[in-house]
Amino acid sequence: MRYHVRHLTRYTYADPPHRVVQALRLTPRTERHQAVRSWRIEAPGELHASGDAHGNQCHLLILPRPESTVDIVVEGEVEIQPLADGVVADDGILPPLVYAAPTELTRDTPAVRAFCAEALPRGLRGPADALELARAVCARVRYEPGVTDVSTRAERVLELGHGVCQDHAHVFLACARTLGVPARYVSGYLMTMTGQIASHAWIDVHFAASGWHSVDVTHQQFTSDEHCRLAVALDYGSAAPVRGVRRGGGAETLHVEVTIRRLS
Repeated sequence: MRYHVRHLTRYTYADPPHRVVQALRLTPRTERHQAVRSWRIEAPGELHASGDAHGNQCHLLILPRPESTVDIVVEGEVEIQPLADGVVADDGILPPLVYAAPTELTRDTPAVRAFCAEALPRGLRGPADALELARAVCARVRYEPGVTDVSTRAERVLELGHGVCQDHAHVFLACARTLGVPARYVSGYLMTMTGQIASHAWIDVHFAASGWHSVDVTHQQFTSDEHCRLAVALDYGSAAPVRGVRRGGGAETLHVEVTIRRLS
């Protein structure tokens, strides 16, 4: 599939900030099944391109004296090939064992261990178990926006029983790592079969026998050519499409608008 993507991120401040610095992970990854045909970033400030430790394309945006409204727009075309059972052929820059380490958002806790024992009594042994874990996560954590935020830990998500795609991903990651299986967070875009378009999050899980399998936990299925990959990392904190700091500005309002058009 080939898509045209336009993604607007708009920050509106009560007062003009003194300074804003943003890290942007808004360029799709180049992988064997995913090719970037064209891509551009428009932002009102200095942009410095680089790559991060996970092989993601990053831009550092520096705004010394921004206005009260800051628009960041990315636009371009990406071509994505189907995946068989979600198998991602690219191993990535870092060895899989790096992604077996817990993070603050995906800690090994008694609540996580108890959930693992209930969901996967025989462990996480292969791709079929990964889908079984995705089903268990969604049965335990019902999709509901507004209950959590990007700093909510996996054990708290299990306690609340509600969350969104990033929460599903974090609970899966916490379980996989607790069971000693490498897994990484993925941020990107999704166009569903119904035509719904959204920024999205899912996971890759690694098995020694078959490599990386990409799983959309929220939809309880392997990913394929409707998932555009922006960044992989240990959790949301290091894969967020836009994240930064500012000085001044008062109250902040965020507006995000993603439009995707299927070209072929």
